[in-house]
Order: sequence, then structure tokens, then C-alpha cells
Amino acid sequence: MLTLLQDKIATPLGPLWVISDEQFCLRAVEWEEHSARMELLLDLHYRQQGYCRVDAVNPGGLSQKLADYFAGDLSVIDSLPTETAGTPFQRQVWKALRDIPCGQVMHYGQLAEHLRRAGAARAVGTANGSNPISIVVPCHRVIGRNGTMTGYAGGVERKEWLLRHEGYLLL
Repeated sequence: MLTLLQDKIATPLGPLWVISDEQFCLRAVEWEEHSARMELLLDLHYRQQGYCRVDAVNPGGLSQKLADYFAGDLSVIDSLPTETAGTPFQRQVWKALRDIPCGQVMHYGQLAEHLRRAGAARAVGTANGSNPISIVVPCHRVIGRNGTMTGYAGGVERKEWLLRHEGYLLL
């Protein structure tokens, strides 16, 4: 059975769940108001092997590092360890998201081309939307081809705030 360590931190955008395994690899990061979505993803990925969630304070220093990101240390998320389930394609997309530098964006088609999957923009968008580790696996850095702030599971307002925080959008 997989033991998941869970903490909740305060952020300028509301409470944020931080969930890691016992090796302190992030398994989920999600806004409190979207807990139901997070629970669905955890069940989808880990129910078969079995898992339990245990309260922890700052597991592996991950909560503090996420707080540091919100305080302005933007590069701290680049080195945070993650471990995701999901299909091989989803994991490929999630890995590629981490290659988008802070302060920059891609549109879905560019991300598909980066993955050598030209024409797979919709599949990339679907995988992007099922990312269980928001912020650290920066799905907010993917926008519409025309520059629009297309869907973000945490809400478009949060996406805009994160992109301003990272210097892509001007205040």
C-alpha cells in the first residue's frame, strides 16, 4: 500500500494541498476547492495498488519550497521531485511541461511539436488538463494559439496570476 503524506499551505490564491510519497516525491498539488478532482485522480492512479493519506507537516520540505515559490523564489519548483502515474503519453506531456522555462509559455500545438507529435494538440491538451501536480508541473504555462488564457483546472484567474507572478504577463 502506498502511503501519501499530505499537508495544506496558505497561498495568495487560496489553500493548496501538497501530497507526496514517503520518498518525498510530489504525487499531487491541488487547490483546496478542487479537492474532489484531486481525489478522483488519486483514486484513478493508486486505488488498484491501494493508498492511504496521512497528515504531515512540511513533508520533505516540499510545503516550504512551494511557499518560497509564492514568496518570489520562482526557480525553487524546478528542482522539486515528482512521481506521477498516468499513461506513458500523459507522463511524456507532464515531463515536457517542466521544460517550459519560467516566464515563458507555449501553445498546445507547440507542445505537441516539441513532443514530435505534430497534430496531437488536442491529445496534449487533454493530458495537460489531467496533470495531478499543478504549479510544479507547470500546465499554467500552456495557452491558446491566439494567446488566450485557455482552461486551467484551478481557474483562469489563478492561471493569469501565476503567469504574472512568473513575469510572463505584465501587472
